[in-house]
Amino acid sequence: MPFLSQILAYSLLFSILVHVYKTNFLLFMKIALASPSYPASMDDALYQAEKLLKVAAAGDAEIVCFPESYLPGYPGLGYDTRTTTPEMLQMALVAVCKMAAANSIAVIMPMDWHEGGNILNVAHVISAKGDLLGYQTKNQLDPSEDNKWTPGTERNIFEVNGVKFGITICHEGFRYPESVRWAAMRGASIVFHPNCTGSNTSGKQLSEWGHKDNPYYEKAQMLRAMENTIYFAGSNYHFTYADSASALIGPDGTCITHQVYTEPGVVVGEVNTDLASGNLAKRFKPALYNNR
Repeated sequence: MPFLSQILAYSLLFSILVHVYKTNFLLFMKIALASPSYPASMDDALYQAEKLLKVAAAGDAEIVCFPESYLPGYPGLGYDTRTTTPEMLQMALVAVCKMAAANSIAVIMPMDWHEGGNILNVAHVISAKGDLLGYQTKNQLDPSEDNKWTPGTERNIFEVNGVKFGITICHEGFRYPESVRWAAMRGASIVFHPNCTGSNTSGKQLSEWGHKDNPYYEKAQMLRAMENTIYFAGSNYHFTYADSASALIGPDGTCITHQVYTEPGVVVGEVNTDLASGNLAKRFKPALYNNR
């Protein structure tokens, strides 16, 4: 019995030491990635947002990310989003800020945004207290989007609960690795990737994340994590024919968790910033690629 007591004592001591180490030397964060159905209206978008936001908060997530242009909905895929006014978007943003505060969770809310006579594709960052922390614009538009939005020109780093992160929106994250490396070189442990890939009308129904016969999107996301040694977190709509799933990918390219293809919902995963060294991104030597 004394021997058993010693084992239990050592086990308890080990648990305490692990807790102290994690608390003082490592920073963990649970993040959530929402996969709402494509909204039927602005009211429906806000209804789904609140529902999924509550699920994320119940899962102890500290931040939740929604898909590209979720408010009012990516144009051309459902109801006529062109009827949305700047005032409607402003009221919707205020409503989301209140949801964030009521559930004590930070939110990345992608939406259309009117500024200086232009319509921008942005992702607003909202604190768990409901305060606006800024937004990231989509700077590299898909050629098909040139008549939808005006491209932005700046990149930003955000911070929630001690964890730094960047945002790259859809096409630019898939096609322009520089948009991710920029954030990783500046200390981001995560880059969030709100996107819109797929449709409810035609395509292939996926069943296995990262399968060789899937469209390239999930493979591109895996590479964004690996080539920068950071976490990459994509949020897509739930489509009948989705081209990618909402997924959290680790710094080694492993898919930590992803939303199932068959239903809308929220997936929650944990980030360990000690593993997100950004080492490969920081080793990049831009001077080698300057014109001489």
